[in-house]
Amino acid sequence: MEPTHAIHLVTSNDSPEFVHLKYALTHSSIIGLDAEWKPNRHASTFPTVALLQIACRLVNSDESEPDESPVFLLDLQAVPLLSVYELLRGLLVSPDVIKLGFRFKQDLVYLSSTFVEQGCDPGFDRVEPYIDITAIYNYLHPKQLGRRISKQIKSLATICEEVLGISLSKELQCSDWSQRPLTEEQKIYAAADAHCLVQIFNVFRAKVVSEGTSLGNHIKRWPSGFDPGLKQITETSNGCNMVTQAKFCEASNMIRTTVPELHSSILITEEVDSMMSSESINHVDNSLLWIVRKHGDKILLKDTDRKPKTTKRKAKKSCTGSESSKPKNLQTAEEWQGPPPWDRSSGGDGCPKFLCDVMIEGLAKHLRCVGIDAAIPYSKKPETRDLIDQAGKEKRVLLTRDVKLLRYEYLIKNQIYLIRNLLKNDQLLEVIETFQLKISEDQLMSRCTKCNGSFIQKPLTTQEAVEAAKGFQVIPNCLFNKNIEFWQCRDCNQLYWEGTQYHNAIQKFIDVCKLNDQL
Repeated sequence: MEPTHAIHLVTSNDSPEFVHLKYALTHSSIIGLDAEWKPNRHASTFPTVALLQIACRLVNSDESEPDESPVFLLDLQAVPLLSVYELLRGLLVSPDVIKLGFRFKQDLVYLSSTFVEQGCDPGFDRVEPYIDITAIYNYLHPKQLGRRISKQIKSLATICEEVLGISLSKELQCSDWSQRPLTEEQKIYAAADAHCLVQIFNVFRAKVVSEGTSLGNHIKRWPSGFDPGLKQITETSNGCNMVTQAKFCEASNMIRTTVPELHSSILITEEVDSMMSSESINHVDNSLLWIVRKHGDKILLKDTDRKPKTTKRKAKKSCTGSESSKPKNLQTAEEWQGPPPWDRSSGGDGCPKFLCDVMIEGLAKHLRCVGIDAAIPYSKKPETRDLIDQAGKEKRVLLTRDVKLLRYEYLIKNQIYLIRNLLKNDQLLEVIETFQLKISEDQLMSRCTKCNGSFIQKPLTTQEAVEAAKGFQVIPNCLFNKNIEFWQCRDCNQLYWEGTQYHNAIQKFIDVCKLNDQL
């Protein structure tokens, strides 16, 4: 899926992208922050951040325009850190900009360490005003009385699916972000992680306004007789509501020193609203001030946060050697022993069947695209026993990246395989080679990618497809005048046709599976 936002890769401090970044940062009141780094196996040092993602929401912009909500990918391996240190340091503490993040404290620790290593002392020690996406999610989904709430923090992918209705793939999270150049998939993934933060905030902000919790519901005018200088301070605006907030603080201090009894009797929400004229800031902008006051937080790093945590227990583990820390069955996963449950010598039907756990559901779709039966767990959060039972009952090989599952191999012998590769295309090739699967061009796109079902053998005409799709699926009007065939899944009734996407997918998997090399 193509991104709906503009993505700008910043690799130099004298590039047009860098100029655009500086402009966006000074014209945005909301930004989303995220960082990527190569996983570090050494507990004595922090990972080095390779990429900083900054999603901007430009003031008074139309979000439907891609470049009005741009995402900047700041390549910290290419851009001199000294040239962006002050810019970022100022951004993180600017009262004019709301910073959004998802459990961003760890990102900040690694980011600060990366800059300090390049001579940018003292690094970064705070982010404010800051709002964590988990706090927004809790506001949008309040606790229900009498219902037990799970203590487990929801993942960003889960929050995106529940709030935005979109699927946020985390497949590339553990890829090597230090390698250059970045792939297009990595760029899209990194940008989406930051952009979704702004999208979730927009939903949250819209709810705040619709529920009437913005400042417009608490109007109370200043009494006459105030000093004209104070009035001038409170009514001056430069077009940015966060700047107006900063000026309010200055006015508030004057009230505190001159008329203390009045200062204590006026609500902050009433003060802020009454100082704004209809010309200087609109009703929706007022909601930002209320949001910061009600939900605004900050991240503060202590000295202890800046040092990698090492415990005696971890040190003891590292001294005992890597072999002792491996699960006993790890060696069986590195090389497939076989035979698989579908092997004819074992009484199978000869048709390969797999079960992909939730960590590699993307691989399931790839396997279906090349005609292989690939199921996914019945539930979104299956227990280990559920996976084992499903694989055993349906005579499937369980594919996983979870090393802990190998402990249960004795329950279903030769039915668990540990996937080593991170990218879907590489995972697909790994499975094909390991299990010696025979893939032909005739098999491509022969299974339903949605539910893993098989297609009705007889193709449908356009009229039959339109009838079958009523109230279920929309068929583009441009297909009505074309003599094309439709195919329908036996299980979920999803309709498919041989359009541009179909032919692109066929060519993609011909290349991935190297089918042309087999001729």
